[in-house]
Amino acid sequence: MRICELKEKEVINVCSGKRLGCIADVEINICTGEIEAIIIPGPGKICGFFGTDSEYVIPFSCIKKIGPDIVLVEIKEEKFLQKF
Repeated sequence: MRICELKEKEVINVCSGKRLGCIADVEINICTGEIEAIIIPGPGKICGFFGTDSEYVIPFSCIKKIGPDIVLVEIKEEKFLQKF
């Protein structure tokens, strides 16, 4: 799967059933070339411009399933919400 294909999918938290949004960016380990985390704009963000200055940084290990349209993650949202 290509990163551009991954960015088209919506992310849903299976713990709460809440839609977190679409993947905005990924963190990649330069040495191994593996994806380490996915980054999703925080609540209230529209196109990365409006809303709070926060984002979800979700480790790739928290991804439970990648489907054709969605990515299912299992997280405690407040733990992975980071301010910048």
